[in-house]
Parts: sequence; C-alpha cells; structure tokens
Amino acid sequence: MLDYRYRARRDAVDSRLKRGLNADFLEQDNDLLQLTRYQLNEYLAGNRKQFDIPLLTVGTDFQKQVWNALINIPFGKTCSYLELAKTLNSEKAVRAVAAANGANAISILIPCHRVIGSNGELTGYAGGLPVKKALLKLEGAVNNGLTETMSMF
Repeated sequence: MLDYRYRARRDAVDSRLKRGLNADFLEQDNDLLQLTRYQLNEYLAGNRKQFDIPLLTVGTDFQKQVWNALINIPFGKTCSYLELAKTLNSEKAVRAVAAANGANAISILIPCHRVIGSNGELTGYAGGLPVKKALLKLEGAVNNGLTETMSMF
C-alpha cells in the first residue's frame, strides 16, 4: 500500500486490503520497501519516470483493469476519465472508472493523479488537489497552474 493517511474512505480501503489479502497491517522494513522508497525519492527528485516495483493489487477485475490502464499513462501525460473508459471499451462506465481510480491504494506507482476532468481541470485526488497539482507539475503536465491538454490517446 502506498496511500494517503487522511483520505476519504480510508476505512473502506483498509478493510478491502485486509479482506483481499487475508492479512493485517504490519509496520516493518524489508528490501522491497527500501527499493520502493529509493525509487520514490528518485521520482520526487525528478530523476525517475517509471517504476519497476512488483505490484499486487486487491480489487475487482474491473478495478484491476482500470489500474493497469493507469500504469500505461506515460509520465508527463494526462487523460480524462472518459478517455480512460474508452481504452477499456467501457465508454458508458465513466463513473465506474472514476470510482476505481479513487479506490487505488498504490498512489504514484499506479498514477491515478494523471487522470483529469474532460474540461482539463483537476478533479478529486485522495491526497488532495494541491498534491495532485504538485505531482503533475513535477512531471511537466501542468503549466502556469493549468493542466495541459496532453492526452495519452
């Protein structure tokens, strides 16, 4: 899990992970967590555009499809919820795509921050819109406070 502590639906996300993995949270350190911190620090310093951390997602098949599609949005690019739905051949499922996007518990590595409103404006983000804007600015997808229309499609 790589998520925001004070996000909406924190309890629901935590419960889904615990049930799906039949596990509880444990504070620990290991080689994978060290590698993850290292790659995140590289990303935040502007020196990494892709992650190569093995991911295990917990969710419905549809959620997993959305999360896999998110991983394919390139660094510095954005797309709308509608565009994302179209890539999944689910154009009418925009709200379901948005809900799956919001259920992502591996933020940044699964880059849900790259999804914006159809009008180019920033929309909801578990870490808050200032964090979303900062991540997009880091990636060069925000210029002068406005999201650039850089569709992945």
